[in-house]
Amino acid sequence: MKLTFTAAVAAIFAAGAASAATEITWWHAMGGELGTKLEQIVAAYNASQTEYHVTPVYKGSYAETMTAAIAAFRAGQQPDIVQVFEVGTGTMMAAKGAVYPVYQLMKDAGEPFDPKAFLPAVVGYYTDTDGNMLSMPFNSSTPILYYNKDVFKKAGLDPEAPPKTWAELAADSKKIIDSGAAKCGFTSGWISWVQTENFSAWHNQPIGTLQNGFGGLATELEFGKDAPLVKHWADLAEWQKSGIFQYGGPGGGNDAPPKFYSQECAIYMNSSASLAGVVANAKDFTVGYGMMPYDDSVKGAPQNSIIGGATLWVLQGKSAAEYKGVANFFTYLSSPAVQADWHQFSGYLPITQAAYDLGKSQGYYDKHPGTDVGIKEITLNPPTENSKGLRFGNYVQIRDVIDQEFQALLAGSETAQEALDKVDTRGNQLLRDFESANK
Repeated sequence: MKLTFTAAVAAIFAAGAASAATEITWWHAMGGELGTKLEQIVAAYNASQTEYHVTPVYKGSYAETMTAAIAAFRAGQQPDIVQVFEVGTGTMMAAKGAVYPVYQLMKDAGEPFDPKAFLPAVVGYYTDTDGNMLSMPFNSSTPILYYNKDVFKKAGLDPEAPPKTWAELAADSKKIIDSGAAKCGFTSGWISWVQTENFSAWHNQPIGTLQNGFGGLATELEFGKDAPLVKHWADLAEWQKSGIFQYGGPGGGNDAPPKFYSQECAIYMNSSASLAGVVANAKDFTVGYGMMPYDDSVKGAPQNSIIGGATLWVLQGKSAAEYKGVANFFTYLSSPAVQADWHQFSGYLPITQAAYDLGKSQGYYDKHPGTDVGIKEITLNPPTENSKGLRFGNYVQIRDVIDQEFQALLAGSETAQEALDKVDTRGNQLLRDFESANK
């Protein structure tokens, strides 16, 4: 009875401590292996102290999560933190009165915070014109090339030499198909992000006026004026006919990963953050990693890749105690140990120099060659106005337009030039709608 009574008293005190903790809600878009890892990170934070308790809530895709947060804010039921993908930055910046800027939050909460500690390519995307960080980087990624070393070897190719140029990739793909080593050369997730936005940055080509939207709401799209991009889309359409390329579907391209995992396609282009999924699913062959191919006829290429992924935005309308907890949680999330572990598991970039240095000191990159490909791509050269990213309003809808016009190209109803010109025409109307609504 004595042990039972003691246990009961301990349970009562534990319940009291838990109920006293300030509750913080984090809406996120991480599913699968990444979602499981995120929950482990949150659980470790909750176990590290008793003052705050963070509850992660999966809300679906990036677009669904952002839409849900906006609707919840209007209804006065918003979470403390919402994870928003990079192309939602313009929309969040324009949401006057809805956002508690991170630089101000950390200052008000008295938490240590140095924007210079973050990788320049990461922090630059999420700052205002005065250099203030508006959201907290958490999961930043960039596209890389994954390839099947076993298929390369069967086709008579060097399994340690992924193609560096698009011409090499097309030639390697043809050799792979002709040898019977695989049915297709390559597939890709995210035609919009990987094969369009990053392609242009990688070749130092603008896709919009006013520094790709960084310079103001009056920006206009210019995809159709990007000659290397027009050629690339035309090549993709031709390669689709011959089997060199297999389309993975709209949006994130959900049909692309299985084509690679099943060894139907020898090469797969997608986010560096696809690493966890690749490692979990590609168990029957050896995976190699390479930089994104470039068109060697374009002077100066390759330039640098741009980031994807998401940051954490803090919403207004919560208590001072909750904001203290959010700031404390952000300090934990951006610590070198947490970021290095997250990066090494997921393939997302280490958002701080300290996290990258920790990985190097641990010998991680020596033990796992190729896992720093994304870091090398994004830091290959100092970003230019064409390669520091993009900031367009209504860009979630514009990406839908990109997918629709790319599908029209593959169907043969439009040329590459016509398809990209239509992206500009339709997209610019969406930009004008956004500009009008946010004047």
